[in-house]
Amino acid sequence: MLGPGQITIIVVALLLLFGGKKIPELMRGLGQGMKEFKDATKDDTKDKDA
Repeated sequence: MLGPGQITIIVVALLLLFGGKKIPELMRGLGQGMKEFKDATKDDTKDKDA
């Protein structure tokens, strides 16, 4: 489990590495990737059921 101190260190490190403007773009891309993966797994389970 990550504690609040560890999460803070991770956030600060991300800000230092990528800058404030890149973080939203990275999160948006990550969210889209997760959505596509979720949709693909749903389609895969539908194909197996049929």
